[in-house]
Amino acid sequence: MNSQNESPSLSPTTTNLSKAIFTVNRHAKTATNPKFLYSLKKKALLKMIQEGKAKKVGLHFSQNPKYSQQQSDVLVACGEYTFHIPASKDDFHLLPHLGHLDQHTHNPKCHMSLFQAKKLLQQYTGLEENEKHPTRGRKKYRKPVFKPLGESFFS
Repeated sequence: MNSQNESPSLSPTTTNLSKAIFTVNRHAKTATNPKFLYSLKKKALLKMIQEGKAKKVGLHFSQNPKYSQQQSDVLVACGEYTFHIPASKDDFHLLPHLGHLDQHTHNPKCHMSLFQAKKLLQQYTGLEENEKHPTRGRKKYRKPVFKPLGESFFS
């Protein structure tokens, strides 16, 4: 550790990755631009499934379907945690449909900073955040200024 603000690097164990995904997912729900966080979550879960560290359990009806149409998400078990990712066409053929999500089942609480979680998942997946923020660099809209015309206009 070089400075006081720098946290020790976490190893990519199933437990640490699960906690990092939980932290990123929790923050993505309230982020102004959640796209990167959800991409990081999905890529980490898919890699964990590929490595046997996580498992697709089944399909759930989506809590917030797009365009008010019925939609299903894949339930993924990862350590002590469960997460949802968008379903692929193959998932509908290979996985059982579990119906609606049980509102009484919750993930365990976790105390990990978003910085630490993003750092671990970025190292694990190789996904880098685009440095440009979508609202930065744009010119602000200015209301047009209307100046009164000279007297000759009205005469």
